[in-house]
This record gives sequence, C-alpha cells and structure tokens, in this order.
Amino acid sequence: MFKKIVIADSLSLSVAPIFENYTSLNGGELLLGLIYFSFQIYCDFSGYSDIAIGTAKMFGIELRSNFIFPYFSRDFSEFWRRWHVSLSSWFRDYIYIPLGGSKKGKWITIRNIFIIFIISGFWHGANFTFIAWGFVHALLYLVIVLRNKNRRYTTSIVAENGMIPSIKEIFQISSTFFTVMISWVFFRSNTITDSFLYLKKMMINFDIPISYSSGLVYVIFFIMCDWLNRKDERNPLNISSIYVRWSSYILMLLLIFGHGGQKNEFIYFQF
Repeated sequence: MFKKIVIADSLSLSVAPIFENYTSLNGGELLLGLIYFSFQIYCDFSGYSDIAIGTAKMFGIELRSNFIFPYFSRDFSEFWRRWHVSLSSWFRDYIYIPLGGSKKGKWITIRNIFIIFIISGFWHGANFTFIAWGFVHALLYLVIVLRNKNRRYTTSIVAENGMIPSIKEIFQISSTFFTVMISWVFFRSNTITDSFLYLKKMMINFDIPISYSSGLVYVIFFIMCDWLNRKDERNPLNISSIYVRWSSYILMLLLIFGHGGQKNEFIYFQF
C-alpha cells in the first residue's frame, strides 16, 4: 500500500503534467519526468502484486514473487527475470518454448525473441507505442542472447556479500536502468511521434530542473528502502530493534492515510 499510495501516486502528480506538456518544458524537467515514471510504474505494478501476495498470505496462501528488485539488475536478461515474473514466465512457457525457444538455431531464436516481446507490447494495448516498446526490449534482449550472456545472473544478487556494490556493478546497474528508462518513453507517450520528440527535446534543451524536483525525495527514499531489503524480498524492514521497526510501520501507516485523498487507479487497470 505504501508503494502504491505514497510513492506511485505522489510521483504521478508530476508525471502527468510533464508528459502532457513536454513541448514547453526543458530537458532537465523531461528527464525528471522519465525518472519519475520509471519509479511510478514500478511501484504501481509491484505495489498491486505485493497487496495480492500479502492478502493471500492472510488466508494461508503463498503466491510467488512478481517483482524482485528489477532496477538493481546487472543486464537486460536479469531485468526480465526480475520484472513482472508472472507475465514473463507465462510468455516463456506458453509461447517462447513451444515455438522452439533457443534450441533450433540462431535465426529461430531471433524470431522467437521478437515474437514474445512484440506480443508482450501488444498485450498492453492496441497502440503502436506499446509495439515499439516491445520492439526496443526485443533488440536489447537479443544483444545479450547472441553473446550467450543471458544466464550470467540467475542466482546471485548485486553486492551479495556486502552493502556497497563494486564499480563494475554500479556501471552495470546504471546502464541497464538507463536503457530501461529510455524505453519507458514509448510506453507512456500517446504516439510514436510524441516518444521521439520527447527524447529529442530532452537531449537538446537540457537545463537544471527547478520545478517538479520535489519528487526526487520519493525516488531517493524508495531506492534506499529497496536496497536495504534486496537480500530478503519477503521480509521488508528487517530491522533488529523492535522500537525502530514498529516506529517505521506507524510512520508508513500515517503516510498512507495522509496520502489517501489522491484517487489514482492502478496503471494496470487499463490493460
């Protein structure tokens, strides 16, 4: 509930006006809008998944994890093992593997990758922007597969033996997040033309953003929370002190009720 109501819904207050008025804003503001949407959609999607998992657990039903800290992925294949696991595993099991997967040669593999990602885009809506989003992801994923690097990070997590990632891991996480973030332009924009104009204006008219910068507080706070919990996804706020832990719970509840006046439906309701 905290992810959805406090983080996602608060960021949406900046995302909507930025994308609706992108032609009149500078590049720094457009970059902020793109960063905000990246975390809005993550907290919105993973928030509803966590609500379902938590509700089911109250009835003794264990549901699988659906979002496993995807923005800490070190390459694009790891991202798709961590992002929307239920959907991506369904496409893998019922479309990709029946079509031959990666077992019938390079060209069949390339064909199958484009099929599942374009279908994934089309599944989100009958709009060319979603198809473009799927096409971009297919290209990015294909680079990893053709280099036989798509199985590098199947069991380990970033900074597995400590709290600070290595320089290499910081570069990997940053580059993966940047490419994913750029692809979200197509997902959020109304048309393909809007997508390219948004990216172009973001690059050629970059100024230090002043307006809309308040959302960075939510983004930074959420990244810190996600990082601290990345080793135990089912046990958030794993703090030894009972006083600190319960103080955190109470603060979260107060923030949830304090933000409860915003009426934003789940993004996924449109799909």
